[in-house]
Amino acid sequence: RRHTRYPLVTGVQTCALPILERLALLDTGAAPLPEGEAAERERAFRMNLLALARREGMRTMAAEWARGMVHPSRIGGAAFEAVLDMFERRSADIFEAQLHALLARPDAQPVLAQVACPTLVLTGENDDWSPPAAHRRMQEAVAGATLVVVPEAGHMTTLEVPQAVTAAMAGWLAA
Repeated sequence: RRHTRYPLVTGVQTCALPILERLALLDTGAAPLPEGEAAERERAFRMNLLALARREGMRTMAAEWARGMVHPSRIGGAAFEAVLDMFERRSADIFEAQLHALLARPDAQPVLAQVACPTLVLTGENDDWSPPAAHRRMQEAVAGATLVVVPEAGHMTTLEVPQAVTAAMAGWLAA
């Protein structure tokens, strides 16, 4: 699984809306970088992570970053280790490119109102990076979208609680 944030909605914006049969938005967002002090805090945080990755390696950086990405009960467990492994397979240069993409992310919120297919919006109840409130706004923007908030999960639901994500998707696909 390649973890991406925002490109799905942005990709929908550019070409796929007329041909979509279904759309699942998991652990994602549609909002651009906030303005002002919030933007500066996010930028500084991400650049500090990049400096750590360059200085001490991707796994060390991921161990710091992932603490806010998984449910606290999973820190040190299999899902946490899977996140660290995922990052360790990538370079700091790739991480830097991802950071710059996140910091320059477009506002994809207007695109959501154009989605005209069954849509699942799913997040973990403890996702601090793209919280349930943000997912609720996405669900409200897409006519008829279904929102699923997975208990005891953070931002990495597919790694943390794959059975819950599978069950939610299967139920949505069967509806």
